[in-house]
Amino acid sequence: MDRLIRLFAEQGQSPWLDNLKRGYITSGQLASLRTAGIRGLTSNPTIFQKAIEGSPDYDDQFRSLTASRSATIDSYWAMVLADIRGALDVFAPLHDASAGVDGYVSVEVDPGLAHDTAGTERAARELSTIINRPNLMVKVPATVEGIPAIRQMIAEGRSINVTLIFSLDRYRAVVDAYIDGLEQYAAVPGADLSQVASVASFFISRVDTEIDRRLDVIGSPEALALRGKAAIAQAKLAYAHFENAFSGPRWDRLAARGARVQRPLWASTSTKNPAYPDTLYVDELIGPNTVNTLPDATVEAFADHGTIARTIDAAVDEAHHVWRSLPNVGIDLDGVAAQLEREGVSSFQKSFTELLDVLDAKAVTLRG
Repeated sequence: MDRLIRLFAEQGQSPWLDNLKRGYITSGQLASLRTAGIRGLTSNPTIFQKAIEGSPDYDDQFRSLTASRSATIDSYWAMVLADIRGALDVFAPLHDASAGVDGYVSVEVDPGLAHDTAGTERAARELSTIINRPNLMVKVPATVEGIPAIRQMIAEGRSINVTLIFSLDRYRAVVDAYIDGLEQYAAVPGADLSQVASVASFFISRVDTEIDRRLDVIGSPEALALRGKAAIAQAKLAYAHFENAFSGPRWDRLAARGARVQRPLWASTSTKNPAYPDTLYVDELIGPNTVNTLPDATVEAFADHGTIARTIDAAVDEAHHVWRSLPNVGIDLDGVAAQLEREGVSSFQKSFTELLDVLDAKAVTLRG
C-alpha cells in the first residue's frame, strides 16, 4: 500500500475512498485504509443503497427505528448519518494532523433537490448543522440550480464537495461560485477563511464511456483514433484552469486571509472499458493540489501496480488538440455533458427511491 502514501508525499495528490459501509467502520478496515494512505472518503446515494440493501449490519438499527414508527425517510437518514459520523471519527485524527488539508468525509443532499436551489440550500445547511464536524463536506450537485447554492454555502463558511461536474464550462462556473462565496464570507466579521474547504468533483470515466460510444457510431478512422482520450484531455484542461483561477491578485487577497484552493477531485475513476488499463484514470491524472476518489478495486489495483509520476500537466498541447478534434469528427461536447448530468442526477435519484421502497417493505415486515 506504500504507493498510496507516496502519492501524497511525492506528488501532492490525496487518494480518497469512494465507498462506505458500516462493516468498514466496525471492523476497523476503514482505519486500516487510513493508515495505508487513504486520506478521505466520499459517499453518494448509490453507495448507501448497496450498503444498506446488501448487508445485515443495519438491521438492528432499522428494527429499532421502525419500532418507534419512524418515517422511512427519517430511518434512511438516521442510518446514513450513523455511518457518516463513524467515518468522520476515523478520519478526524488525519484532519487534525494535516491542518485541515485532508481527513474529509462527504455526504450528499437529497438528490431529488438537484434542480431546486432553495431546497438544496436548506438541505445542505441542515446537514452541516446537524452533523457539525469540521471534517464534513456536504455534497451539492453542479447543476445550473446548484451553482447559487454552492456560492451561498461557501458564503456561510461551510465546506462543500461540488459533485457531478461533466464539462469545462460548468467547472468554470463552480470555481467562480467558490471564489465569489469566499469573498462574501471574508466580509463577515471574524470569518476564518482557513476553516472553509472545498473540492470540485470532475467525473472522468463516464465521459469516455459516452464519447467512445459516439465515436464508434461515427466510425471514421479519425473518430476511432480519439477513443479513450476525451476524459483525460478534459481533466488536463480543467487543471490548467484551476492553476489560472487560483493565482493572481484576486486570489492572493483571499489566500492572505487563509483561504484554501478548491482542489479538483477526479471522480468515477474506475475504468469501464476492459481494454483500458485498470489504473488509467489514476496514473494519467496525478498532480499537486488534487484528489482522486477511488472505488475499492481501483485502490487495490493502484496499490499493486500504479505509476507514481506527475502527469496532470504533461502533454497539455495534446489535450487541447484532442478537445478541438472531437467536434471536428462530429462529437457534440455540450450535448454529452448535458446527457451525463441528466443521467448522473437520475441515477442517484433512482438509488434513493429504490432504497426507500425496500425500507418501506422491510418496515412492514418487521411490524408483523
